[in-house]
Order: sequence, then C-alpha cells, then structure tokens
Amino acid sequence: MKLTDLEIFVVGNPPPGWGGRYFVFVKLTTSNGLVGYGEVYSASVGPKAMRGVIEDVFERHMAGESPENTEMMFRRAYSSGFTQRPDVTVMGAFSGLEIACWDILGKAHERPVYALLGGLMNERIRSYSYLYPLERHDIKTFWNEPEMAVESAQHMLEQGFTAMKFDPAGPYTLRGGHQPALSDIARSVAFCKRIRETVGTRADILFGTHGQFTTSGAIRLARELEPYDPLWFEEPCPPDNFLEFSNVARQCRIPIATGERLTTKAEFSALLRTGGVAILQPALGRSGGILETKKIAAIAEAFNAQVAPHLYAGPVEWAANIQLAANIPNLLMVETIQTGGDFHRRLIGDTIRWNEGYIEAPTAPGLGIEFDESLARAHPWNGDGLHLEMREAPCDYSSENVFLGGAPPVEKDSGD
Repeated sequence: MKLTDLEIFVVGNPPPGWGGRYFVFVKLTTSNGLVGYGEVYSASVGPKAMRGVIEDVFERHMAGESPENTEMMFRRAYSSGFTQRPDVTVMGAFSGLEIACWDILGKAHERPVYALLGGLMNERIRSYSYLYPLERHDIKTFWNEPEMAVESAQHMLEQGFTAMKFDPAGPYTLRGGHQPALSDIARSVAFCKRIRETVGTRADILFGTHGQFTTSGAIRLARELEPYDPLWFEEPCPPDNFLEFSNVARQCRIPIATGERLTTKAEFSALLRTGGVAILQPALGRSGGILETKKIAAIAEAFNAQVAPHLYAGPVEWAANIQLAANIPNLLMVETIQTGGDFHRRLIGDTIRWNEGYIEAPTAPGLGIEFDESLARAHPWNGDGLHLEMREAPCDYSSENVFLGGAPPVEKDSGD
C-alpha cells in the first residue's frame, strides 16, 4: 500500500463564516484504492501559494511511501532544505497530509484512529465553543455588547455546554504587544462579571486575547479578571516570545493557555520549560499532525499540563482533534464551532455526535467521517483574503476598539 494521488479542496465558508473564510482539505489515495482526508490549518500565505506548498511536500516527501511511515515522512518534511526547525507553513501542509494518512490506516484496519494510538481513554469528550451571535443579534455590535453575550451564554447553558469562550479585549493588531486601553479593560470586566452572574458554577468561562498584549499589559488585564475565576487566560502575549508567558503566570492567578499558532514538539516543549503555561492548545492541522501532537500531549503530561485542542478551521481538523482527544489522559476539553456548525457538519456527513456539551468518541474507521466531495466542490473559494487577518491600525485609546469576530466573509470575498 503506497501513497499515489493527492487532491486539494479550497472550500469557501458560507456566511456567517465561523471558522474562517475558507478551509483547505486534502485527499490522499493509495495504490490499493483507499482514500483518506486531512485538513491544513496554515494561514500565513494564500490558498494558491499554499496549494503549491502542499503539492511540493507530498511529491517530495510522501509520494510512493507507505502511509504507515508517518515518522519518516515527518522527519523528511521537518528537515527539508537542511532546516530541522519548526516552519509553520511547511508543517501546516504536512499536518493535513499526515492526518489523511491516519484516516487511511484506520480504514485499512477497520478501526478508529485512536485505537491505533493506544486505544480509548475518553468515551465522552468535553466540548466548548465561542459565544456566537443569536439570530436576533446584530452581528456587527455583538462582539462589544456584554448583554448580547449574556443571552448567548444562557443559550449555550440550555444546550448543555459547561464551558464557553469570549474575547472582548480590543483590536487584533499586527503591531505586536500593546497596553490595553482602559475602555477595553472595562469592557472585559463587564463581560466576565455579567457572564459569571449568568452561568454561576454551571460553566467555566474562558477568556481569549489572541496574543495582543505586552507582558505588563497582560498582567494589568489579568488582575482585573481574577475575581470572576476564568478557567484560562488565553494567549496573553504574542506567541513568538515564550519567556514572557512565565512572567505573566507568576503575577496572575488565572491558568495560562496557548498554542494555536505553534507547531511541533520543539516549540511546545520550549514553552513548557518556561513554567508559565498550564494548558496547551495545539491545532492538529498546524502542529505537525496526529502523531506529533500525541508527542506534544505526552510532554505536557510530564509537566502536569493539560491539552485542549484548538479549532478555528473546518470539520476535518475537528475530527482529527477528537480522535486525539479520545486517546490522551491529560485532555481538558476540545473546541467546537457552536455544536459542530451547520456547514461544517454537512461537509463530513454529520458523522460526529455532539450531545449536551460532550462529544461521543467515534467508532467508525479512520477519522470516522464521510467527507462530501460534491459539497466541497460546490463551494470553491474565490476571494483574495487570507483565512484570518489582523488589522494594521494600532489600538485606539480615545474611542472604542471594534472587532468583527473571527473574519466572517465579506460580500466581495464570498466563494458562493
């Protein structure tokens, strides 16, 4: 059984666009006709360029190889060009292709992927989601309005969620870490206060920042949020300075979580050695794939840290996250898009079972999904934006900072 063929799907995500503007899926076919699917989560270059990277990684390091040899293929890609260091674009491409290999292997052995990783550890997998606007909400004002967030939180409680995330702390600016505006601190406190009053002890609240702040700015904000007992303070500093996470952790009492923008055990192990991070958030379509992320989880276990796989992508990465989550002992929870997302679910044949805040470990072979190629082809991405983008303007200290929530598609970018 050898890897012979590659097909790439760049799929436009219809409005409201939760999970990003588009998804990049890969399909691998073997010499004996088995098919596996994966997802590439790497947004630093556009889909046209990413397609070329994926094709090069496959042809150079994987074509003609047995899908069993994921370790060897990883080392080829990781060492490509005499590098032997994390490269988010190359490892993003490899991650999606590696996930597809595991899908093939599971189908070949007629077992779910987790059965090949050491077996089932977690039959029910705790799930969380961002707070998203309800149908009656104005999508443009939702992200800065605590009372709308409270209504969404109440709805999630009724659905059975035991954890929910929100990130009202200001702009996502490419200028690096900044001091939060006093208005952003006040809004963040208002969100935490009102949502904690609503959920009480029935749900954890998860506070996101997406690496916006200087070390001192993150500490200032964290101290104001401590009375509301968030389960985590997510990515308080830019992800390229591991040492500052420990400085934040030493001066606040909220557990620090991070990892969605990191790749391979090299980066995650360096982060753990700083002593500042309690919860790792690898995204399997970027972190190196399923086997590499199992290694990351094992390293975290030795540091008494937990894993909460990240998802702001499509449903194939979600399926891969779930396979890993079913297997590892130090799982905290997994991210979902709402209860799976309407378009997300349709892309994989509505095969993942979400029930009152938990995901049931799949039992079907491979990733346990039925990828709908016709639906994927019917939604090509025709835009020119990236999956997610940061703004160039700095933080506004004199008027309100407005965030539109996870890069929903705009009319000119829609692929429909």
